[in-house]
Amino acid sequence: MIGGYCKEDKLNRAEMLFSRMKEQGLFPNVNTYTTLIDGHCKAGNFDRAYELMNLMSDEGFRPNIYTYNAVVDSLCKKSRASEAYELLNKAFSCGLEADGVTYTILIQEQCKQSDIKQALAFFCRMNKAGFEADMRLNSILIAAFCRQKQMKESEKLFVYVVSLGLVPTKETYTSMISGYCKEGDIDLALKYFNNMKRHGCVPDSFTYGSLISGLCKKSMVDEACKLYEAMIDKGLSPSEVTRVTLAYEYCKRNDSANAMMLLEPLDKKLWIRTVRTLIRKLCSEKKVGVAALFYQKLLEKDGSPDRVTLAAFTTACSESGKNNLVTDLTERVSRGVG
Repeated sequence: MIGGYCKEDKLNRAEMLFSRMKEQGLFPNVNTYTTLIDGHCKAGNFDRAYELMNLMSDEGFRPNIYTYNAVVDSLCKKSRASEAYELLNKAFSCGLEADGVTYTILIQEQCKQSDIKQALAFFCRMNKAGFEADMRLNSILIAAFCRQKQMKESEKLFVYVVSLGLVPTKETYTSMISGYCKEGDIDLALKYFNNMKRHGCVPDSFTYGSLISGLCKKSMVDEACKLYEAMIDKGLSPSEVTRVTLAYEYCKRNDSANAMMLLEPLDKKLWIRTVRTLIRKLCSEKKVGVAALFYQKLLEKDGSPDRVTLAAFTTACSESGKNNLVTDLTERVSRGVG
């Protein structure tokens, strides 16, 4: 029951039951303590978790590696990695040895900190200790390689895990696709996209978004648009980044009509938010002429646009020597004319 209360984040009830056990002469064991410690750690109550660890030691129970894993994992998730490492060193000095979960926590943390070298060191130690990494952990490593644009290493690891009989997930494929798109290798990105079906993986909005972004960087707008439409047909919702990326690419080709058509199906609130972002992006690239067209459309739907977008537009016009574009629009804003 203590475990159930902890899972439901009802720690007061878990503590009450813990106290009643003692009152009734039922002494909690290591598993009971670990469960309660884990609950407090997940809630961020580390002081209480440490109290319980000391209490169990006083009562003759030695915290095991599962106890330490519970605390270390939560510390890492709360960005308290140095404290987690100190605690692990204490565990090792007491004669405890890391298990597969310990190594997984450490590898995840190193990947989060972009220290791929140390992550691989832990990965090697994990294998030498006889613990096998599951697909989830391998996917985390693959994603870390991709983020650092080490695509040869990510490719090697991908091929290796498949040879072991592990099945790549949607997240694994998305990392590879995103990595190759960032590297500008759209052919390999498309290869992985087309291979997803082999392992029963269905692309999600992140997968499509990564590939659409990659196609846009290569100025393959027609292909990106087809993919965007396929995404919509499958009932997926493109992110704001994806919508702006594709619309902006049309604008770069002086095709504002298609950019507007792309955004037309959006509901009013989403359309306004997306167009505001697009205007600011156009202004940052000094494409004030196109930005003015979208600003006019924005005023038709939203008579009082936000100050941030207005400031970005007026600044871009001023820096581009096109203050005439500002005059009419600012007058319309002051009159509240849509």
